[in-house]
Amino acid sequence: MDLYCSKTKLLLITLAFVGCRSVGKTEKIDRLALVTRNNVVVEQPDTLASLSVGNGNFAFTTDITGLQTFYKEYENGVTLGTQSNWGWHTFPNTEGYSIMQSAVYSDYRGRKVPYLAQSAKNERDAKAIDYFRENPQRLQLGVIRLLLKKSDGTEVKLADIQQPKHQLNLWEGRISSEFSVEGQLVKVEVFAHQQKDMVSTKISSPLIEKGRLKVEWIFPYAVPVNTHSGYDFVSPNKHQSKLEKVGENSAKILRTLDNDHYQVKMEWAGQAELQETEKHHFVLSAKSGNSLEFSCLFAPEINSETLPSFAETEKNNLENWKNFWETSGVVDFSACTDLRAKELERRFVLSQYLTKIQNSGNMPPQETGLVFNSWYGKAHLEMHWWHTAHFANWGHPEIIDRQLEWYHTIYKKALETAQLQGFKGIRWPKMIGPEGQNSPSGIGSYLIWQQPHIIYMAEQLYRSHPSPEILNKYKDLIFATADFMADFAVPDSTGNVYNLLPPLIPAQEHWKRETSVNPPFELAYWHWGLTIAQEWRKRLNLQPDSKWEDVRNKIAAPAQKNGLYLGIANAPDSYTDPKAITDHPMVTGTVGILPLGDKVDPEIMRNTLKKVMSVWNWPMTWGWDYPMVAMCATRLNEPEIALEALLKDVQKNTYLKNGHNYQSPRLRIYLPGNGGFLKTIALMCAGWDGCTVENPGFPKDGKWNVKWEGLVRDF
Repeated sequence: MDLYCSKTKLLLITLAFVGCRSVGKTEKIDRLALVTRNNVVVEQPDTLASLSVGNGNFAFTTDITGLQTFYKEYENGVTLGTQSNWGWHTFPNTEGYSIMQSAVYSDYRGRKVPYLAQSAKNERDAKAIDYFRENPQRLQLGVIRLLLKKSDGTEVKLADIQQPKHQLNLWEGRISSEFSVEGQLVKVEVFAHQQKDMVSTKISSPLIEKGRLKVEWIFPYAVPVNTHSGYDFVSPNKHQSKLEKVGENSAKILRTLDNDHYQVKMEWAGQAELQETEKHHFVLSAKSGNSLEFSCLFAPEINSETLPSFAETEKNNLENWKNFWETSGVVDFSACTDLRAKELERRFVLSQYLTKIQNSGNMPPQETGLVFNSWYGKAHLEMHWWHTAHFANWGHPEIIDRQLEWYHTIYKKALETAQLQGFKGIRWPKMIGPEGQNSPSGIGSYLIWQQPHIIYMAEQLYRSHPSPEILNKYKDLIFATADFMADFAVPDSTGNVYNLLPPLIPAQEHWKRETSVNPPFELAYWHWGLTIAQEWRKRLNLQPDSKWEDVRNKIAAPAQKNGLYLGIANAPDSYTDPKAITDHPMVTGTVGILPLGDKVDPEIMRNTLKKVMSVWNWPMTWGWDYPMVAMCATRLNEPEIALEALLKDVQKNTYLKNGHNYQSPRLRIYLPGNGGFLKTIALMCAGWDGCTVENPGFPKDGKWNVKWEGLVRDF
């Protein structure tokens, strides 16, 4: 929609939106039945089917026993992690490395611009680059496992677990596990507190009274490896775990890793004792009875407060999860006769749960959430949209607000980057820890498509709650972002066209940074982002920014050849060169992620979409590419293509039993795929501004009686 559209056009769009949004409102959906029919039940050991509980800032992942008993066996599956948004470690910089040792200077508009790259001039610089990529790294806070013994005194192995039933109750946030060891039944229930970084567990078994079932805590050192479970159990002398008795039924572990510290507090019910059995190993043993019940809190520092009991944590979860599901958007596919509908429902329900426990915290998440480390546990800001933008469409804009607030904490770093490079405004980083320092990268430092994300999500937030408070809270971030975007665009010799010029790397990352010109998605995002930034000025009774307006109006249109949009403007051929049809088919995001703009021809984009579907190297894509293509098809009224893309049978579009999007043996889970899936389902159901089609992403063949409620239209 044009920034200065008429009131008549706005009225028409509003009326169209009302018609689009009313779909599925005539019959109330049984949310409890919908959610619980998608509960996860695992009845045999499967290292890719571990189950997690969490609250967005903290998550705890369990194996077939309901705790983390077989963490070694699961290391190359969906790892048994205990991670938080505050739990980080930094190796001491004993060599005095400087981040500027990674700087590579490139020519840009007649000046030398530094980028934090991975092109070392000497061995010391190479080590400096490695140091700033590896640090800080996210911590595995500790393993909580069952210490199970057989009658002969040997420890139980995974193969000894009999008749297991490992379940995730989505409506309650409850993990339960039942199994037998030598015919002796064990029952385990686990919750994660929804406001505290704490797990509460209840265990019952005759093995407890026999002294053959205890609970063990093990604490690891940090691991500076890109993608890793995060456990280092072979360096016991590099860190400390000090036991401190607090009371008859409670104790603390004081953790020290170099210059980083955190604490773990345990409280238990009944007669039990916690003892240190070896360095970093602590065992809780019941003195009598057939049950063990405890709560365990992880925090930077713990005060003297009594921890919530298991019963209190259970109540906390039942109330909070009921509220989440009752206030979220839902889609009921049960009346659909197309055989694909059931899998769509499973994926969206499990993706809602996973993004809630992994992605809804107080900072942008890492791509593997709070399970195991990828890219050292750091967040990728170009992925923030994929993790978080769907929350507004599914009725939870407060999660977006929570994470956008974090951008204020790294504003100074982003400002310093722009100033160092000679740009106005702020330049958001790519791969970062909580301190906001961009990590050296030959790709990440040259990406630009993350810049408008904050404008997109702030606009979602404003639309959910149009108020001066939202405008004033984020105006400085929006305006400084727009200042950079306008300054980054380069006018041609006539002054009539603005271009996006190298060095840059588009979202389709295989294009070279030295020669990439005018990538189509970035052009469209620049136009849309500056349009919205101007709208914010208007809402605040400010005059339009003349520079933004000049760039907005004159930004180049995406290049085309033979009736197809190109991957970059100077691409010789985007569809026959094998290298050009790998990685993200980002050209489809130009209409899909974004609404159809006035610089894009819908028929050329339709031709481009069909070409992508026919020639793309799909095994070389990523989990969010399938939702992106499906969104493009939906906006172009190609619902069958949307379904084909969204459910494409390719490894990286695999959704495991636990709902995680599997990519490869290295990257077993990938949450941008889950977030992208939710964004797409919302678009396919609720439509967008100006949509007049009911359930626009589904064929009108009588097989798709899709019902939904609580969804919010897209732009």
